[in-house]
Amino acid sequence: MKRILLAGAVLLTMAATAQQTETLDTVVLDTKIPLARKNSGKVITKITSEQLAARPGASVADVLNEVSGIEINGARSNDGQNLAYYVRGGRNRQVVIMVDGVQLNDPSQIANDYDLRLIPANSIEEIEVLKGASSVLYGSGAATAVINITTKKTSDKDISATFTSTFGSNRPTETDSKDSKFETFTNNVNVSGTLNKFFYNANFSNRYTEGLSAVAAPADSTAFESDVFDRFNTRLNLGYKITDSITISQFVSIDKFKADFDNFDYTDANNLSKTEQIKTGGHFEWKYKNGTYVFNDSYQWIDREIMSDFPTKFESKSYSLDTYLNHRFTKQFQAVLGLNVNLSEFNSFAIPFGETAFAEQVHGDTANFDIIDPYLNLVYITDFGLNLNAGARVNIHSVYDTNVVYHINPSYNIDFGSNTVKILGSYSTAYITPSLFQLYDPQFGNTELMPEDNRTIEGGVEFSRGKNFRVSAVYFNRNEENFVDFVTIDPENFIFQYKNIADTFESSGVEVEVFGKIIEQLTASANYTNTKADERFALRIPEHKANASLTYTWNNKTNIGLSYQYVGERDDSFFNPTTFESETITLESFSLLNFNISGQITKNIKLFAGVSNILDTEYEEIYRFQTRGRNVLAGFELSF
Repeated sequence: MKRILLAGAVLLTMAATAQQTETLDTVVLDTKIPLARKNSGKVITKITSEQLAARPGASVADVLNEVSGIEINGARSNDGQNLAYYVRGGRNRQVVIMVDGVQLNDPSQIANDYDLRLIPANSIEEIEVLKGASSVLYGSGAATAVINITTKKTSDKDISATFTSTFGSNRPTETDSKDSKFETFTNNVNVSGTLNKFFYNANFSNRYTEGLSAVAAPADSTAFESDVFDRFNTRLNLGYKITDSITISQFVSIDKFKADFDNFDYTDANNLSKTEQIKTGGHFEWKYKNGTYVFNDSYQWIDREIMSDFPTKFESKSYSLDTYLNHRFTKQFQAVLGLNVNLSEFNSFAIPFGETAFAEQVHGDTANFDIIDPYLNLVYITDFGLNLNAGARVNIHSVYDTNVVYHINPSYNIDFGSNTVKILGSYSTAYITPSLFQLYDPQFGNTELMPEDNRTIEGGVEFSRGKNFRVSAVYFNRNEENFVDFVTIDPENFIFQYKNIADTFESSGVEVEVFGKIIEQLTASANYTNTKADERFALRIPEHKANASLTYTWNNKTNIGLSYQYVGERDDSFFNPTTFESETITLESFSLLNFNISGQITKNIKLFAGVSNILDTEYEEIYRFQTRGRNVLAGFELSF
């Protein structure tokens, strides 16, 4: 333990004494208005295309797992493992996932959450992360975080193409590293271009992994069969620049994956989960003298099938629209007036006991709701350092009464020379409606459920030295009322149901981030998170978590990186089939060390390689589930 803390402290100290050149000096997510970072009242994390390129073979969940305040549980396991989004002591339904400015969700999921396993990292230009209650701008569910993923930009050339291929091992620590073989393959092709006013972008991606079982075999038995994950993604975006100030585009995408999984009693099985998604939508943007008008929408069809001893099928449809006008009244005062719409429905099917054919359990005519929310957000930037971001939203839900959420987010800058100290604070509320599954599932649903209410208070300070160095510390306190929980109604007859809990639950913590430059070629970054989650919801959430990285650039052509992650002790629970009760167990802390290198060999060829979990640390991310040991990867990128 002392070695782990010492290694983390060394890297934090290196970063804290650094002077890094930062390119992350403009943020949008917290106001929908492009602002200089110093004028934002939040600490926004931006993951750039350069940072993504430095992590070849990493998934979206892997990258997000290095952001302060976030724990994506399941990202270190088999690629097909279900992902849990633990942010500031919250759960999946309290995180909003957006792609290109449009909120995505799956109405058939228990938490109405969107599955990050559907998104290939190779198709991403950048990721912005906003933490804290943000329902004013992003609607129901934005209680702990908003994650906005921006897809790759279109080339300015007539035609440009990039082909990337990565291959690597995928072994657990229980096997001999000498027996490693290539069992992970990722390929991506991107073709884009601009022809006068017309532009296009086409992307194809595939990821295939095996070698890792979902559930770890007991020490006294033979290894379980490896479980395969296989994903395909295609996306086409076509656009036209009508004038210098008006742009319109439309996209269509098909995403699907198959994931093997084992039984929940920790036995090996040939279970299979299949998800297929068709998505289409558009973007319209008009820039005029004093502002911008934006229209984004997305229509999704998602089919899921679970092939196991309890086979089920789900079909869901959802339409999301976000349109807003950003108008600048004066140099100091701007406003965003918008309308957010979400229409959702789902069908579910199961095989009744004693029968062999699927029968419909839930129909979309019953399991549906509409959300139509107008919102207003104001931004005021003074000449004497005070900045104010405040707004409100009216939640108009087809099932529930009208509700109002609001936020106020002041900050104050103190400039001295090239240095700036920013003091920030915020008070924000969030509103989370029960999912369609929680309302209408015939076995566990409850139509009497009420929405959850969340409140978040933040306070912090950020110090920056021009564009060269930045360090921030933020304290947060979040409470939730009317929490929707899965409770036991009749244990003897195994009757369970979703219910609102009368208690108020509280989570709090501290997030520290540091970016810097040690010498001209060596940069460093680090973060630390302390999360004190309410005991009822603390499962799998570490109280202490730290990340650090070093990157050395040689001759502007070769990058060498070293990253470190420490995850503290967590409690987990498991169902004991002997006692028919849930039991709690403590999972030990662990640390991971990773290495990567990439180099531009010629103008068109880039090579890269890496080693993950260098020390071959054996650990559990989820009780009795397998995790990755030391693995190697290599690959290349061809660009034309």
